[in-house]
Amino acid sequence: MGQQLTMTPQLQQAIRLLQLSTLDLQQEIQEALESNPMLERQEEGDDFDASDPYAEGAETPANTSVNSQSESYQETTTPSADSLDEDQWAERIPNELPVDTAWEDVYQTSASSLPSNDDDEWDFTARTSAGESLQSHLLWQLNLSPMSDTDRLIALSIIDGINDDGYLEESLEDILVSLDPELDVEMDEVEVVLRRIQQMEPAGVGARNLRECLLLQLRQMPANTHLLNEALRLVADHLDLLGSRDYTQLMRRMKLKEDELRETIELIQSLHPRPGSQIESGEAEYVVPDVIVRKHNERWLVELNQEAVPRLRVNSQYAGLVRRADSSADNTFMRNQLQEARWFIKSLQSRNETLMKVATQIVEHQRGFLEYGEEAMKPLVLHDIAEAVGMHESTISRVTTQKFMHTPRGIFELKYFFSSHVSTSEGGECSSTAIRAIIKKLVAAESPKKPLSDSKIAGLLEAQGIQVARRTVAKYRESLGIAPSSERKRLV
Repeated sequence: MGQQLTMTPQLQQAIRLLQLSTLDLQQEIQEALESNPMLERQEEGDDFDASDPYAEGAETPANTSVNSQSESYQETTTPSADSLDEDQWAERIPNELPVDTAWEDVYQTSASSLPSNDDDEWDFTARTSAGESLQSHLLWQLNLSPMSDTDRLIALSIIDGINDDGYLEESLEDILVSLDPELDVEMDEVEVVLRRIQQMEPAGVGARNLRECLLLQLRQMPANTHLLNEALRLVADHLDLLGSRDYTQLMRRMKLKEDELRETIELIQSLHPRPGSQIESGEAEYVVPDVIVRKHNERWLVELNQEAVPRLRVNSQYAGLVRRADSSADNTFMRNQLQEARWFIKSLQSRNETLMKVATQIVEHQRGFLEYGEEAMKPLVLHDIAEAVGMHESTISRVTTQKFMHTPRGIFELKYFFSSHVSTSEGGECSSTAIRAIIKKLVAAESPKKPLSDSKIAGLLEAQGIQVARRTVAKYRESLGIAPSSERKRLV
């Protein structure tokens, strides 16, 4: 005799829905609505009762307070058309509406791309337009530039060799070889066309190295720009000294005072080292929060984002057509569709309940972060939440993947609240997220002339009771995108 776990289709569906993001879940629900006639979407103001859409009377938790250990759910109901006064209903909607065609005959829209009823700031262009690439931006300018057919072919070859950062990756020799030999093009013609492309927007495009990129941008500035000549000379002759932050050598070689050198460097720092990045090449990505956290009456409330996932229910009219004793093909099909609809709704309900449990425990554990910020983040691992909600760690991992929480401090993925711990001198624990926040704060307050080294930061953390090795500080600093102390040194 033995025990084994059988992965039933219902369990497989529940696990699959559990790990989907909100956008993927919306697409899954849309496909289910299109393929199963027994499922229907419950919209606000629909002409049927406002009972729970999750079938057979089960309610999904919508609001949870984490002020105490007990969980309290608040239910929200939408008044149906039957609850409105007859006179009010007649005033709002006339009995007959003139219609000359069906909506679906003209427009093909997706429900996720349409604005909600109360969305006053919906931007059609932002939702439907694709981002412009650097190549298309340069081609658009090329079409507006008068030039011969031969020069235009040369320009097309040059633009093809420009990467997304705006730099020309191909050498002029390779571009010359790639052209049709019948054109009889010389190298000086290619250089002339390159100079014309380098005058296009964004400034600095078509450069072959960083020095040329910065020089192109400086030369396009007004001639009366303060310290423009000094900046040109610094970039052309002493860019390596600027990269190594050898300010003493720069002042001596350029014969500049400290204030003049600082202003010259500030002018250079205002330029774009990657000019192509100014052109948006990708489409905008949107994050839809699954959970909303807000503070009300000194209590933190956890709510599911009801607008992110539509409310579903079984179509009572079609469900009433199913007959138990009928074994015909049509009745069998409808009975199977009804069972699948109930399974799908129960899987959605299970997903929402699990998500609420996990989010509530995260907020309960990380209340210090919500109150005071990253420095108050506590150590948290999957095992802690799994033990609190009575689930396996793999389930918690699925719930926290691609799920987002909207808080007063911003939108965070649920995995953001999990971090390892470092021991303190008093026997306690400090999360790695809090240590990163402290390192970021220390670097922001350091002296520009004498930045803090990794060893010095480790010493300052140890003075606060946090025992962190120098190599660990370096790892955290690199994860924050903070340069080493030698590269952070600058003039005041």
